[in-house]
Amino acid sequence: MPMPQIKSGVAGIFFGLVSTALLTNSLAVHPQEKGNKPSASQSNETSSGVSQAKLNQSDERMLKQLAQANLAEIALGKLAQEKAQSNEVKSFAKKMLDDHMKAQDELKQLAQSKGVSLSADIDRQQQSVEKKLAALSGEKFDRQYMNHESTRALKDTHRLLERINSKAEDADLKSYANKIIATVETHQQLANDTRKNLKPTSEGQSGVGKSDSSGSPASSGASGESGAGSGAAKPGGAYDSGAPDGAPGGASTPRQ
Repeated sequence: MPMPQIKSGVAGIFFGLVSTALLTNSLAVHPQEKGNKPSASQSNETSSGVSQAKLNQSDERMLKQLAQANLAEIALGKLAQEKAQSNEVKSFAKKMLDDHMKAQDELKQLAQSKGVSLSADIDRQQQSVEKKLAALSGEKFDRQYMNHESTRALKDTHRLLERINSKAEDADLKSYANKIIATVETHQQLANDTRKNLKPTSEGQSGVGKSDSSGSPASSGASGESGAGSGAAKPGGAYDSGAPDGAPGGASTPRQ
């Protein structure tokens, strides 16, 4: 074979081997990135699986209302721990305090992932409720606190959670509400049982602390404080209970 052809053949083999080696090295150093690159949906989720998508105005408003519900229960739970006379009422208040602190911690994380800032303080209406209950003591405090919880506060919270489940567009907010609603239903049953187990007092016999067959406070009594317990929240309203039944100043009208 002529020498030029031999040299050409050797050169071809050499360059072929070099090209194969370079290609192999390139694949090893720069693997395909397609499988490692997060999808658009993955990039919008936190490590906990919660979407970082922003809430619309309605969902944000309901989230903030739910945060106020938790804060109100925490504040009243602490107050009842100090002022309640009945051990059963103290036990109920402790459960409310523990459960709503946990619920609020979870809600804070959800709000943060959505870019929503939550207030650390209860609103004026809830401050008014707390102030009026704080002015009571002994059996009177126990009865008014339990009336407030069983006939108003927990019902308002439950309505709000149902509204979130049916109206909210954000899947994470709906999931949170669906998780918490079972706890609130347990609270409602416990509140009703605790309220019924309280010993009758002169206040209860006067009609302020009595309830009809539906569990709502009587609208009038011997004391003449008609309508003291008639301020139940309207369906779809926020957790905005008015003053405790029979407390000074009467009940205020919940916000829509």
